Amino acid sequence: MRGNTLTCVTLLAFFGSVSAASSTVRIHIDLSSQRMHVESSSGSYSWPVSTARSGYHTPRGSYAPTGMQRMHYSRKYDMSPMPHSIFFNGGYAIHGSYETGSLGRPASHGCVRLSPGHAAALYKMVQAEGARISITGSSPTTRRYASSRRSHTHYSGDPGYTHAHYYSRGWRAQHAFFPFW
Repeated sequence: MRGNTLTCVTLLAFFGSVSAASSTVRIHIDLSSQRMHVESSSGSYSWPVSTARSGYHTPRGSYAPTGMQRMHYSRKYDMSPMPHSIFFNGGYAIHGSYETGSLGRPASHGCVRLSPGHAAALYKMVQAEGARISITGSSPTTRRYASSRRSHTHYSGDPGYTHAHYYSRGWRAQHAFFPFW
């Protein structure tokens, strides 16, 4: 009798560990709401994200992680840091971003950005359990925010004469056209 009990306990422990090992983190990214919903053995989470801004693309579909790096630097975008990267489709990844003020609206070149703390937590979950990633919806209409680039307003009828040229020609050029400056 004692042997049967021990066998049952061993089998339950084995099958319990197999089912725990086969559970995977379910990550759903909704481009419309700019939110990520995560279901894992440690709980359920909903976090703001930033996906592709206007002119860029975050791929929709279902994916499995193809690679993970605790710290990755983007060679394509000026060695930008991508902490806790979970790659899922070529160069696309879910990763942390230090630009937390942009979370909740499209702002990336196509990756899915999270706050650094959420990215670290997600990375740890995926490392332990594996994951399935789904991306649905469409990017909300993005507002155009003021750009840090100089204006391309033309002066003096010369189509090649931009705002940047105006300032680069020095004091005389400034006062020749606008004596009140």
